[in-house]
Amino acid sequence: MGLLLAVLVTAASVDDGVAATELFARLEGQPISKVARMFADSKYHNFNLYEWVDEHAKWDLIIVRRPEGSKGWVKLPIRWTVERTFAWLGRCRRLSKDREKSVLSSESFVKLAMIQLMVHRLEPSKVDAEFHSRTAV
Repeated sequence: MGLLLAVLVTAASVDDGVAATELFARLEGQPISKVARMFADSKYHNFNLYEWVDEHAKWDLIIVRRPEGSKGWVKLPIRWTVERTFAWLGRCRRLSKDREKSVLSSESFVKLAMIQLMVHRLEPSKVDAEFHSRTAV
């Protein structure tokens, strides 16, 4: 469904496979008992991560890879769900650029954006907000 289970914001220099163990640890105690599989792209191919999942997780980690011998852009299964969720988050003005000074602030605004998305799914607005142009001073 592309809904948020956990969020972890790190520096760009942190390897995804290394940060994944910290992210997955945040799922501890969450009501995700029906989750049987987690999908990840090839960046998460990391033997330490596989070990961590075997020891701590109740679900399987499946790495989605490009088909052998493919060149150029290829639509990968499941990956569109991730990209769609990023697009939903990008619609929030506060998340359209990285302006936050702290990681905690960035994570909080991602959570707020997903809460807003879920609330709008539960109670969709019947009409769009009326447009008001600002007058020049």
